[in-house]
Amino acid sequence: MRLLLAALGTMLILNGCATSRYAEVWHKKPHLTGPPGAGPLASAEQSLTRAMHEERAKPLVALGDCLDALQSTSDELKRNSANPTAIRDYNFGVSRVFQIIHDAQLDPWTQPLSVPTTGGDFVLTYKPDPRPEWNPALYEFTPADEFDVGGKYVTERTTRDGIGAPIVAVEREASKDRREKLAPSRIFRTVTAIAQFHGRRCVLEFYDPLDQESVSFYGRTVPLAADFTVPLAVMLQQTDPGKHELWRVLNPEKYADSAAIERLQPYNPKKTVVLVIHGLKDSQATWTPMINKLRSDPVIRKHYQFWFYSYPTGYPFPYSAAILREELDEVEKQFPRLKPMVVIGHSMGGCISRLLLTDSGDQLWMKIFGRPPNEVQLLPKTREYFRQELFFRHRPEIGRVIFIASPLRGSNMASGFIGQLATLIIREPTLSSQASQEMLRATKVREEELKPKRRANSVDSLSPKSRFLNAINTLPMTPGVPYHTIIGDRGRGDSPSSSDGVVPYWSSHMNGAKTENIVPSNHSAHQNPQAIDDVMQILKRYAK
Repeated sequence: MRLLLAALGTMLILNGCATSRYAEVWHKKPHLTGPPGAGPLASAEQSLTRAMHEERAKPLVALGDCLDALQSTSDELKRNSANPTAIRDYNFGVSRVFQIIHDAQLDPWTQPLSVPTTGGDFVLTYKPDPRPEWNPALYEFTPADEFDVGGKYVTERTTRDGIGAPIVAVEREASKDRREKLAPSRIFRTVTAIAQFHGRRCVLEFYDPLDQESVSFYGRTVPLAADFTVPLAVMLQQTDPGKHELWRVLNPEKYADSAAIERLQPYNPKKTVVLVIHGLKDSQATWTPMINKLRSDPVIRKHYQFWFYSYPTGYPFPYSAAILREELDEVEKQFPRLKPMVVIGHSMGGCISRLLLTDSGDQLWMKIFGRPPNEVQLLPKTREYFRQELFFRHRPEIGRVIFIASPLRGSNMASGFIGQLATLIIREPTLSSQASQEMLRATKVREEELKPKRRANSVDSLSPKSRFLNAINTLPMTPGVPYHTIIGDRGRGDSPSSSDGVVPYWSSHMNGAKTENIVPSNHSAHQNPQAIDDVMQILKRYAK
């Protein structure tokens, strides 16, 4: 038992132990801040205050007060769209409309909603969008100003000032065809809502602030408000990917279905995909600090969209790379006009990314087996397993790669005692284990070479003694695809003798890299502010 506990501790050390929640979300009661308005705005603010007191007992009455207030603030904005008090009151009013709809379970989405007031009825409806995924009936909406956020990965709230109410949109039901849509099982989106009046008809309009910086508001182009952080935090809290991270190492086969490419936002053919790939004992959550920061920049928002590849990290990384190639085949079918994508790989994710830039031919097979395929006796399923792992071409859809703290030549931590512990506790996939044993028999490895006996697991595949790792590093990278490296030195400034505590400099360094940046970080370099800034500068420099 002590050995097992020590092994579990080792697995946590390999990729950084998460002792606090990745994201924490607290509901709060929103209120208007700042000095009160004058004239019509003062009256509007009184209506909003009254609405907040009436909301639970008389939701339609409260909704009517909100619409009265919104109409008054809209009239002020028609006169001066830059009036900061009118903008504040207007955005607060739109948020309260969505709060009442949510709390009272009202439905202006399937048919227009009649809202009585002393001045006559309002009709509340929305502007339809031809894209099915923008049907508001599919989502629950919560105003972003109802949340305070924090946690290990949510340390900065990224917003943009402007017109509109930032809203967290959460898909009501888990999607049954998420794999076909390359989407998470439940979608969490950032949207911004505005309300425009046509007489007594109030039309709610939805916009994606990642795609739009401004909006037409009563004939004027004005900045569109946004909150880019709260939807990420809500997604992390509700899905809690951290709870499965260790188990996806220890029993990867159980979580086989979690290996997938997923879009973090609706697909936009005009934007370049940035595909992020996490490392060992990690999940897509680990990218939150970087994505949150990158989205704060308008150039990044204009030119890039973010996807992730997540996978059970107990798999040997060549097997995870084979699954990724199948996922990319599906991407090619669904999005044939895809721009050349940028791949960012952290730790073992960088090793997976490395295989996207290589043409193997039969060289990997020959280096591992020493004989042509037709001279090696293997079971059909084992032969197919090695065909997927050892025979591949570079992916033409990849335009650039950024390697962060990647053990491209292995890590000594994966050898010796740690490798033996991993062999004890990781329940390797049945097919990988069988293929590994057949490979050892087919290559007639001497008995003394099998001590300690190696089996197929992710830690073993990162050992500098790994046959595959040594073989792949003899193959050239695909010409014409630039790549960059970011390497941690724990702030010691001792490169090239440095290490991030897990991966030494000699393993992450690549002679052909377009740029190399040394940052004062441990192995979690992808969350280091200097590394994130380096990624931002690379993306902006090559934005198209």
